[in-house]
Formats: sequence, C-alpha cells, structure tokens
Amino acid sequence: MFTPTRLMVKAGSTVTWTNLDDEPHTVVSDIGLFKSGALDTNERFSFKFDKPGTYRFACSIHPRMVGSVVVQ
Repeated sequence: MFTPTRLMVKAGSTVTWTNLDDEPHTVVSDIGLFKSGALDTNERFSFKFDKPGTYRFACSIHPRMVGSVVVQ
C-alpha cells in the first residue's frame, strides 16, 4: 500500500515515492499527468506538483493500491 494514502503539499512541491516492498510497483496518475516505470526495491520516482488540486494515483501492477496528493 501507499503510505500515506493521502498527502497534502503546497504548490511547487516535489513528491518522491520510494518502493520499500520486495515486489515491483508503479505510480500512475489517473488523468495521465505522470507515470513511473516499474520500481524495484528502493527505487524512486518523483513528480513536481505546480498547480493546486487533488491528484489521484495507483499502481498499475496492483490496481487496488491507490492514493492521492492534495496540492494547496
């Protein structure tokens, strides 16, 4: 699972996801704004959020893994 499942940041912030699991995972925006490749253990993916809004994402390998970034 993504931890936290909901993150609040200020506009202009860069969010970095790190895979701490033994299985590969991805980070994919539900509106196509960003998409990582498969991340192996300890690999990272970052994205800079410039505009306010709520951005939902999931793991394309494990679609039940979901989360959101709320940009203020």
